Amino acid sequence: RPRHPGTRTMLPLLLLLLATAHSLADKRYVPTLATSPLGGLTTTSTFVLEQPRCAFTKVQSDAVIWLVVAIPEAVANFSNSVGPGTPERAFQGFPASTHAYMTLNTTLRNYPCPKPPGEITVLRVGSETSCATDETRPTCNGPLLGPGPYRVKFLALNGSKPVAETAWSKPITLKTALPPSSISATGSGRSTGMIALTSILSILFAVLLAGLVAMLFFWGSHARGSSTFSKPEAVTVRRYNTHHVYDQPAARL
Repeated sequence: RPRHPGTRTMLPLLLLLLATAHSLADKRYVPTLATSPLGGLTTTSTFVLEQPRCAFTKVQSDAVIWLVVAIPEAVANFSNSVGPGTPERAFQGFPASTHAYMTLNTTLRNYPCPKPPGEITVLRVGSETSCATDETRPTCNGPLLGPGPYRVKFLALNGSKPVAETAWSKPITLKTALPPSSISATGSGRSTGMIALTSILSILFAVLLAGLVAMLFFWGSHARGSSTFSKPEAVTVRRYNTHHVYDQPAARL
């Protein structure tokens, strides 16, 4: 059967598309939460990821690596062709109207491979608060509004063209803030009786201390008063020479 004239032209294009699809589908790197001993790997609005070191070894150095944060329902239908900064990828609409956003863009040279020994290489997602409501910054790394769960992946773009990506992470759930009503009033496992006893003892100690201060003040005032009134007055004694008066002989009559 004779071939269609356009078959020879379409065949290389199909092979190129299959190669491109295969390169994007080669997702051996899976984003994970950080394992560093810093603590606070997940909070009520943030989480910490390991940097994707050695995840894009076949990508040109001028490629830009983006982090994609999505709700689990958006993973199956996520389109790499929708670029960052568009309304469909803006943080300010996440997760109500935007089911996935793109943030933390950087060049591949900031993710050198292999990782230098002893270096902490992590990314904190949700650390920017100043741009959370600023619609002029749709790629804001703003705090997450709920516990999730969330799933993330890294996507490499050469201009606006996707050239490589990682696999999606496992679901990441943040911590949930406790309501005020659930916080125990006793605190640290102490009973109400212990708190009352501690309060009474504190009051008694304060009264005793005030009495001691007043007593010391009284003693000091008394001591100063006694020294003032008991001080002997200076007495000046003049020395007189006594003139003896001799009896005059009786006037003779």
